[in-house]
Amino acid sequence: MRCSMLPLAALVTMACLAAPPAEAQQAATSASTLTDASREPPVDEAPFLAENSAAMNSMMARMSVKPTGDVDVDFAAMMIPHHQGAIDMALAELRYGKNEQLRRIAQEIIVDQQQEIAAMRLALGQKLPPSTAAPTQAAAPPR
Repeated sequence: MRCSMLPLAALVTMACLAAPPAEAQQAATSASTLTDASREPPVDEAPFLAENSAAMNSMMARMSVKPTGDVDVDFAAMMIPHHQGAIDMALAELRYGKNEQLRRIAQEIIVDQQQEIAAMRLALGQKLPPSTAAPTQAAAPPR
């Protein structure tokens, strides 16, 4: 018998969904205060917020696909940009975040989401793009 563990992202999502309505409302209110024009985010957080917003906007635009009539193709067409959005947001955490635990989680998100994107493409018989260094790795020195 094989045991499977839920990925950390799934556990976090489930915890958020299970939050009491008052806590969820408080979190939503806290997040929305940054969009209030009368309140500017801290200067050092502005680049992170801009990069994260760009990642979200790009993800949402790419997830809007015209149905093909094939559920599997449509699922992958929406999920691949969703996973890429998670990668882009994790990269922003690595660029600007200071909490080592969250930075490790961001690194795991990048690896896990890249693997899932590859698995979805392979499941549909699509070729994978050529291998490149992970976005968090420095370029290899020239030989």
